[in-house]
Amino acid sequence: MHIAVLGATGRTGRHLVDQALDRGHTITAVVRDPARLPRTSTEQLNVATADVMDPAALAAVLTGHDAVVSAIGPVGRGPSSACTDSARALTEAMPRAAVGRLVVISAAGITTAGDGPFTRIVVKPLLNRFLRHSFADMRGMEREVTGSDLDWTIVRPPQLTDRPFTGRYRRSVGSNVRRGFRVCRADLAHAVLDAADDSALTRTTLSVAA
Repeated sequence: MHIAVLGATGRTGRHLVDQALDRGHTITAVVRDPARLPRTSTEQLNVATADVMDPAALAAVLTGHDAVVSAIGPVGRGPSSACTDSARALTEAMPRAAVGRLVVISAAGITTAGDGPFTRIVVKPLLNRFLRHSFADMRGMEREVTGSDLDWTIVRPPQLTDRPFTGRYRRSVGSNVRRGFRVCRADLAHAVLDAADDSALTRTTLSVAA
């Protein structure tokens, strides 16, 4: 596949790029600052500089791709619209570029579907108070994505860690993984790339947790 990765310089984005290359995919890493990506352009990797909030700039970069994966997250813990604004730009740019497949990373914290009573009644209200700005941005992103005509999948992980890749994680379609409190970024990237190549997950949410 020819995959464009947004947020490629982030902690999850770097795993996405590395693992996608290991799988033999051709990758375009869409970045603001190429110096932050610990890889340079090769025959298999194209590093493209573009404003992810600009639909016209994105459309020019995305043309010819099979799928887009967005690992763009909220900026800090204060008010942010990075996820929402980039999703809005993507949903405008992708039809122009004739690319239909989109996978975005959100958060399990924004929903209680599938959670047990303790998580639903105690944990999630605390999380939503502490991360209210980040979660509001992700909810905005999900509204932009689900309101589009794209073949989207929203992946919702719980707390992310930087532990090494295990390949041992659980998935749940349409609801959170029960008692799934964390997952490492490397495992999340693995699940996201699997989802990008799985038409059965089109227009669904997918929870991933250890």
